[in-house]
Amino acid sequence: MVKRACDLILTMISAPFWLPLLGALTILVAIRMGRPILFRQPRPGLHGHVFLMLKFRTMTDIKNATGDFPPDSERLTQFGQWLRSTSLDELPELLNVLRGDMSLVGPRPLLVRYLERYTPEQARRHNVKPGLTGWAQVNGRNALSWEEKFRLDCWYVDHQSLWLDLKILGLTLGRVFRREGISATGEATMPEFMGSTKESSAK
Repeated sequence: MVKRACDLILTMISAPFWLPLLGALTILVAIRMGRPILFRQPRPGLHGHVFLMLKFRTMTDIKNATGDFPPDSERLTQFGQWLRSTSLDELPELLNVLRGDMSLVGPRPLLVRYLERYTPEQARRHNVKPGLTGWAQVNGRNALSWEEKFRLDCWYVDHQSLWLDLKILGLTLGRVFRREGISATGEATMPEFMGSTKESSAK
């Protein structure tokens, strides 16, 4: 309850800063990318319950000759790459925070199909609400391996507190300005998580 109250208070207090930016980016995305403006995708939240996460669209929806989407690296536009590098594509997730689907701080919501690929330890990341930012994001973000990210997520689950959340929010601002860890080497974002081997999950 305290965490939810803090999410609402901080989001509402900061609304005069992010609402005008949200409106301006909505117009800019409509001009540069066309419709749909928002990317909506089912993501697992608290205890694995699925919700629709909102982001600004950064990729084209053009398919190749076989009717399939090309790799993400080919679909990502220059404007979309700028949105991602500044993390502005994630600004609509504040609406998810207001709705109660997400928290300001918590493990990042990943793909629904990953649920069956987690080890029991990795699945503990869903014991808290997913966040706009998290402990893994301020400690390497997409430059980390999946196993490293999940270990940091579970560490957050075990050590979460108001002061830790405030620390993560402060560190996030620094990471955003420096544009660190936006993508894994050779990837538009991260390679797909296919599950952990016994060796990697035991480290």
